[in-house]
Amino acid sequence: MKLGIMSDSHGRAKQVRRALAVLDQARAEAFIHCGDVGSLEVLEELAGRKCWFVWGNTDYPHPNWRAAVEAIGLTWPEGRTEFVLAGKRIAVFHGHERVFHQAVTSGQYDYVLHGHLHQCSDLRAGSTRVINPGALYRAGLHTVAVLDLETDQLDFIDIDQQTQT
Repeated sequence: MKLGIMSDSHGRAKQVRRALAVLDQARAEAFIHCGDVGSLEVLEELAGRKCWFVWGNTDYPHPNWRAAVEAIGLTWPEGRTEFVLAGKRIAVFHGHERVFHQAVTSGQYDYVLHGHLHQCSDLRAGSTRVINPGALYRAGLHTVAVLDLETDQLDFIDIDQQTQT
C-alpha cells in the first residue's frame, strides 16, 4: 500500500491537482493532507479518494464547510487524525499542536506525519518514523512524499520537476 502525503497548500487547489497527478503516477492508493489546507476548493480536489486530513495553524474553516466536506466523502478532523493502514499505526498532525512532540516520542505510532515547516524531512524518534512531505506553497521546492507501507520506502517528489529527490 502506497500512501501519498502532502501539506501546506494554503488554498492553492491547482497545486493540489498537480500533486495528486504526481502521486497517482507514483501509484499512491491513499492520501494524507497534513494541514494548512486553506480552502474548500483544495478539499474538493481530494473528493472520491481514500483520504485523511488535518487543519493547520492558518486554517480557519467556516462551520458551514462541514456539510460540504462530509458530502464529498471526507471526515471532518477534530485535532489529530489517527488510523491503522496496512497494519501500521499512523498519526497525522500539522506540527504546531502542543501534543505533537508527545505523540512523536510516545512510541504509540509507526509513523507520525506532519507539515508546518515547509521543508521535507525524514527522521526517527525511537521506533517512530516522523515524516514531513514538504509544502505545496511558500517553499523553495514544492514537494510531496510517497511512503510504501509494506517496504518502508519513502520518496520525496518535486512536483514542479516531477523527479524524485
